[in-house]
Amino acid sequence: MAAMPTPAALVRHPDRLLPADPATRAVARRLHDAVRELPILSPHGHVDARTLADDLPFPDPAALFVTPDHYVTRLLHADGVPLGDLGVGSTGLTEAGSRQAWALLCQRWHLFRGTPSRWWLESELAEVFDVTVRPSAGTADAIYDQVTERLAEDAYRPRALFERFGIEVLATTDDPCDDLAAHAALAADPSFRGRVLPTFRPDRHLEVAAPGWRDAVTRLGELSGIDTGSYTGWVAAMEDRRAWFRAHGATSADHSHTDVGTEPLPDAERVYRAALAGTATPAETVALRRHMLLEMARMSCDDGLVMTLHPGVRRNHHGPTLAAHGPDTGHDIPIRVDLTDPLRPLLERFGTHPRLHLVLFTLDESLFSREIAPLAGFYPSVYVGAPWWFLDAPEAVRRFRAAVTETAGFSRTSGFIDDTRAFCSIPARHDMARRLDAGHLARLVTEHQLEEDEALETAVDLVTGRPREVFKL
Repeated sequence: MAAMPTPAALVRHPDRLLPADPATRAVARRLHDAVRELPILSPHGHVDARTLADDLPFPDPAALFVTPDHYVTRLLHADGVPLGDLGVGSTGLTEAGSRQAWALLCQRWHLFRGTPSRWWLESELAEVFDVTVRPSAGTADAIYDQVTERLAEDAYRPRALFERFGIEVLATTDDPCDDLAAHAALAADPSFRGRVLPTFRPDRHLEVAAPGWRDAVTRLGELSGIDTGSYTGWVAAMEDRRAWFRAHGATSADHSHTDVGTEPLPDAERVYRAALAGTATPAETVALRRHMLLEMARMSCDDGLVMTLHPGVRRNHHGPTLAAHGPDTGHDIPIRVDLTDPLRPLLERFGTHPRLHLVLFTLDESLFSREIAPLAGFYPSVYVGAPWWFLDAPEAVRRFRAAVTETAGFSRTSGFIDDTRAFCSIPARHDMARRLDAGHLARLVTEHQLEEDEALETAVDLVTGRPREVFKL
């Protein structure tokens, strides 16, 4: 009988993602060494606060690595794997189903070559769970068993990993009607050392034409104790819920719509009442949402919540998948969008307001150099959001630095945003960003554009200074 082939090793080279040129790489090593152990500040993400509040063991490898990670599930789906087989949109897989979902990932490991998902998954497996063999059809069961064994240990519960990862601040994403009980429990627990902050995310309350909008408005009024039967009541209820979030530690409000129009609507009261009655035209519902986004900027000037915008996404692009598995299941697709003119009404009113921090993200790389960097290079309120969601990949991050720095420098950028639901990928994502920034700064040093002490100061500032200042942490 022929001997079984030896599984390929899972190799993590110490110089991964650092420049290939020896002289530049040597500088990058020193810069990365200076920041690699600094605490993680994560001002925008999607980990559920209840994960840390309850501190229950993660159920299985698929629930940890596969089901919540859109980058993983969408590429497997593109190769013909049904999303249901990966646990997407379900309340959980059986043990057999979880093992099968894990096998589907390992059997198709080659699909992730050259992707950041491959980089993050390898980091998680090797550095968190001590896996030493490369995922494949032949190693799937052994890796599954090893990770499952680790997950049964107290050292692999969410809070223990939070501390091990060196996370200092973790922001979640929350509906205005959330009671924030998990956040309150964590803040009151003296045994939990860390900050888990809610983020005010009112998108579904502003999308006036969306199904369920009137129900959301009703619920908003019930929780705030303010009658939302009028436009002024709707605005006051939003202000009340923002105050609730600030009382629970929130520092930012997050907004994502297909565009960032911010034109004022003189007859907002009439249109709002028409929307409640179901008689508003499609154009009116869009106009009301744009007007309310302008109002959100005004509220940020009043209450100090950082305003982040990430437009240009066609949500739930595939109707059958939405019907079968629900929203946020990996089929949101970028679309073209403009910022300069649509944001002008907002910036003319509030662009120089001392309390407004407006962080602009994009899924269109051309916006970095054409619109966002020039805006951040003039308006004191505007910051360039880091590459995220489809752009949080090595080459895209390198292009981002080249596109933005010459116009806006480093100080007008946000610091890294991991934007993830996959809890164990957080340190891998931040380390990737630190390595890439170390490489970019090292090139500036070896080209004699910066001295190394300036590069070191900048590297530290990008990890700790920028997110603290920009997101008011």
